Amino acid sequence: MAMIELLEIGIDNAVAFRMAGKITEKDMALVLSEAKKKMAHYENIVFFEQLDSFEGIEIAVIIEEFKFYFEVGISNISKLAIVTDKKWLEKIVSIEDKIFKSIEMKCFSIEDKDAAIAFLKNA
Repeated sequence: MAMIELLEIGIDNAVAFRMAGKITEKDMALVLSEAKKKMAHYENIVFFEQLDSFEGIEIAVIIEEFKFYFEVGISNISKLAIVTDKKWLEKIVSIEDKIFKSIEMKCFSIEDKDAAIAFLKNA
């Protein structure tokens, strides 16, 4: 079963959430709605994603994410921190970091959650 939970990490311009299971279009709609709210109030936003367990993603989610980037642009997203114990996700983040050059992306282990938040605070 999928689960998504918005988090408070002490950074006003952060979209922070924790995910588990398979990510659905409905889950992503919640995150993107939160991102739009933050973008209305802040020039730059940052993302904090904690992936506790990851069982996959619906193709519709990827489409929604790219539609979001196309509609609102990515120029006001400055940093993305992904907290996970999945090593293969680090490779994907490394590739995305090269594609989305304007967004600084970094992976952190679950134990390094505080380092991920510190990374975003220095945006």
